[in-house]
Amino acid sequence: MIDIERIRAETPAASRLVYLHNAGAALMPAPVVAAMKQHIDLESDFGGYAAADRESDRLDAIYGSVARLLNAAPDEIALVENATVAWQMAFYALPFREGDRILTAEAEYAANYVAFLQAAKRTGVTIDVVPSDSGGELDVHALERMIDERVKLIAITWVPTNGGLVNPAAAIGKIARAHGIPYLLDACQAVGQMAVDVEAIGCDMLSATGRKFLRGPRGTGFLYVRRALLQRLEPPMIDHFAAPWVSRDEYRLRDDARRFETWENNYAARLGLGAAIDYALDIGMDAIEERCRLLAGRLRRGLAALPGITIRDLGRSPGAIVSFTMAGHGADDIVASSAAAGITIGASDPSSTRIDAELRSLPHLVRASPHYYNTEAEVDRLVAHLADLTSR
Repeated sequence: MIDIERIRAETPAASRLVYLHNAGAALMPAPVVAAMKQHIDLESDFGGYAAADRESDRLDAIYGSVARLLNAAPDEIALVENATVAWQMAFYALPFREGDRILTAEAEYAANYVAFLQAAKRTGVTIDVVPSDSGGELDVHALERMIDERVKLIAITWVPTNGGLVNPAAAIGKIARAHGIPYLLDACQAVGQMAVDVEAIGCDMLSATGRKFLRGPRGTGFLYVRRALLQRLEPPMIDHFAAPWVSRDEYRLRDDARRFETWENNYAARLGLGAAIDYALDIGMDAIEERCRLLAGRLRRGLAALPGITIRDLGRSPGAIVSFTMAGHGADDIVASSAAAGITIGASDPSSTRIDAELRSLPHLVRASPHYYNTEAEVDRLVAHLADLTSR
C-alpha cells in the first residue's frame, strides 16, 4: 500500500492545488528539492569542483539507481540533460545510408519524427509508419510483415504524449530481437508511471526524462544502451570525457555508456534525479503503476458521464494520460478555467503527434495526467468543474 498521507505531506504544493499535469512536469517531493538545495549550498560554500568531489560517491550512485529502475547494468547508463538529448545521442550514433528503412508508429512524437526526416534528407533513409490495430496500438503483425533486410531501426514512443496509449513495447522487442534489428524506445512518458524492465522489453536503447512521472527536476534525463550494441556505436558528438585524448592523433571512446556524456554537468540537478528515482523505487513501481491506472480509470469514467465530452484515448489498457475535448470549449480555455479553480491540467497540440492527429482528425486536446500522490477526491474535483462548464 502507498502511504498517500506521507507522500502528500512531502509534496507541499498538494495542499493548495489539484495538480493533474504530471505528463508535463510533476511536482517534486521534498527529498528531491532538498538534495538539490544541499548541493547548491555546497557549491556556494566550497566552489563547484570541490562540491562535486565531496559528493562523488552519491553522484556515482545515480547510475546504479537508474540501472535498478530499468533492470539494467550501471555501465549501460548515461546521464544527460533531457530525454531529447538522450534519444538524439542514440539515434544519431546509428549509421544510415540510402535505401535503409526506419520503422516507427503512427503516434510517434514530433521531436523524434523530425529527426527521422533530417536523416532521410541527409542519407536517403526511408521512413515507414507501421499501422495501428483496431485498438489503436501499433499492429505487431503488420510490423512483422514490413520487415526486410533494409530495416536498420525500429523506433517507437512507448507512451505517446497524448491519447492514453501504451504501445506493446515487449511484443515489438521480440520481433526486433528475432530479426537482429536495433530497437530504440522513447520511454519519456512511461518511466515513473509504470514498471520498466529493459530485459523483458527487449529494447537496445531507451531514453527518458526526470521531470515527468519520475518527479525529478527539469533539465535531467538518461539513456540506456544495451552493452552488446554499445561497443558498435560512436556518439555523434564527443568531448574528452566521452573519449579521452590518449595521444597526439588519437582518442579512445569510453567502454561504458558514459561515452554519450560530456564533461560539464548540472550536478545539483543530477542529485535531484537520483533522489527522485530512489523515492519511486522505495514506494515500488508496481504499486505506483497500479494507482496511476486506478486514478486515470476513475477520471475516464467521470468524463464519460458528462455530456459534450469526448475522450480521445486509445489502447486496450490505457495509461495515466487522459485526453479529451469538450463541445463548445477550446482546450486552452478549459485549461485556463481549471487553473482559476485551483486545478492544474495541460493541453496537447496536434503537431506533437501529427500523423495520429491527421488520421483521427484530432483538434487541440485537453490533457489531464494524475499520479500516485493524487487523491480520488482531486480527480472528482476536476470532473465536477468540467460538469459545471458543460451546464453553463
